[in-house]
Amino acid sequence: MIPAEIRKEIRARLAAVEKSENVRILLAVESGSRAWGFASPNSDYDVRFIYAREPDWYLSIDLEDKRDVIEYPIVDDIDLNGWDIRKALRLFLRSNPAFVEWVQSPIQYMTSSGFAQAARELLPSVYSCERGIYHYRSMAKTNYRGYLRADLVPLKKYFYALRPLLAVRWIETHHSAPPIEFQRLLPLLHGQEALLADIDNLLERKQQSAERELAPQVPRLNDFIEGELARLEAFFAAPAKSDDATAKLNELFRATLTEVALGKQ
Repeated sequence: MIPAEIRKEIRARLAAVEKSENVRILLAVESGSRAWGFASPNSDYDVRFIYAREPDWYLSIDLEDKRDVIEYPIVDDIDLNGWDIRKALRLFLRSNPAFVEWVQSPIQYMTSSGFAQAARELLPSVYSCERGIYHYRSMAKTNYRGYLRADLVPLKKYFYALRPLLAVRWIETHHSAPPIEFQRLLPLLHGQEALLADIDNLLERKQQSAERELAPQVPRLNDFIEGELARLEAFFAAPAKSDDATAKLNELFRATLTEVALGKQ
């Protein structure tokens, strides 16, 4: 959980963002390992938010040249970054895993308007399972090949390979966007008790160790990861969703901007 004093500080910084940037934050959440459920004691607070500006800001010939992110340096372990609503929805259309995870995060710092709820309701009709599998397979492959084949490996990178591979299994099993919490994915390994025991031991060590701790490989986990990557090697992502998804997201975009404008009156 997020300590009360940290939560208070994060909310104060978000309020300052709204004032200094003249934006309305629609949703602010915890992303990364704290939301996934396997943070180290010294993990950063990965605060991510989606914001909107007044409608006139979007009605300009130089819209494509305008900056559509707000980023700040990490201060006191708080990493604060946000996306403009238009950027966020364009990424949603491509089933971007970051956006899909943000709107499902179990840790929310701020929510206003009906944006987040509407986005969650649109998930089944917008989310591409094929693209989700492609994204998560790539994430697992990058982390496994980049970090987990040495004699000593960073413990946290096991979760950066395991979680996406279990997310793939969720998509294959449930034909829907996977949940963000790692614990909700573990039932997909039902019957593989030895593997689950290794994961439980690793979780306990991860939650008590420093962020960059190195340790010997866990052979059973490596075998599982290699097997899943081999199984998924030939997978190819299907084309993006139809124009119907674009129309639904355009409707959400316009409805949110109308709400923002009315709130300024």
